[in-house]
Amino acid sequence: MSRLKDKVAIVTGAAQGIGETYAKAMAAEGAKVVVSDIADSSRVADEINAGGGTAIAVSADVTSDDSIADMVAETDKQFGPIEILVNNAALFAELRLTPIMEMSNEEWDRVMTVNARGSFQCIKGVVPSMLANGRGKIINISSGTFYYGGPGFANYVSSKGAILGLTRSAAREFGDKNIFVNCIVPGFTESEGVANHPQLHVARAPTIASRILKRDMVPEDLVGTLIFLASEDSDFLSGQSINVDGGRYCQ
Repeated sequence: MSRLKDKVAIVTGAAQGIGETYAKAMAAEGAKVVVSDIADSSRVADEINAGGGTAIAVSADVTSDDSIADMVAETDKQFGPIEILVNNAALFAELRLTPIMEMSNEEWDRVMTVNARGSFQCIKGVVPSMLANGRGKIINISSGTFYYGGPGFANYVSSKGAILGLTRSAAREFGDKNIFVNCIVPGFTESEGVANHPQLHVARAPTIASRILKRDMVPEDLVGTLIFLASEDSDFLSGQSINVDGGRYCQ
């Protein structure tokens, strides 16, 4: 497949889990992929290259403008102007169920800073390169927990609600610049983080029961929507949020 042939893409939070799946899927479609993470992402880049794809690993902190600028500069140097940004980096697996009345301001701020402000900062950092490219695709990642509420995760749920608002505002601001901004809203996904989480197993059975499609959701279930939004197939689509959740929330 080559729907993204030679397009330059950055995937944040791609050292493992769903971000790794995103990066490998885009490389399989021909993209030149920057595998970005605050953790070491070299394994993922090496596996992409060993499989015949093209990737580099770049360490980046999405809450640091300087770190984002270095990521963009390295991408431009290695591959050229950026066309695709997947704003995937977020705190989730390390979070524990904490009621609002027990949640500290610091816990709230930490999650909001990484999950919401991090996507905002990456957009600001990458758009100049997209303007040089002449077009761009920004794909934000929200969460179906926003629709449900997710008790014990008020900081996470709120941060993912902010992503929906950011998607709509950014789409309107950049539409006349040939930059498309859309959002994937995943359901409860059997990622590494979920599988290893000590508390989330209780959500599995009721989540499956609430879906139209009665099975576990895996990271690969998100790939089709990702590639669609990253490719020219979605060139008349912007400001949209697409639920990929097995039909749990019908809109």
